[in-house]
Amino acid sequence: MTETLTDDLIDTLQFLLFRLERISADSVVAHRASGVRGAMLRALEQYEKGIIPSDKELTLLIKHGYTLLQKAAREIGR
Repeated sequence: MTETLTDDLIDTLQFLLFRLERISADSVVAHRASGVRGAMLRALEQYEKGIIPSDKELTLLIKHGYTLLQKAAREIGR
């Protein structure tokens, strides 16, 4: 995949990190979100060091991030 796609994935990862950080500690998904955030932060650290994570890895992290945001939103709606 192209470097532009990787850059777009990194931007999305940063957006998700910001959003996942805002999940209430009282949420049942908070613990899992913390783990996914840790994996995202490690991927960003690698990227900043010039070690480019695979697009597949980034896409998987993004998918998990959006899934957790959806679950947290459902909790709020209850």
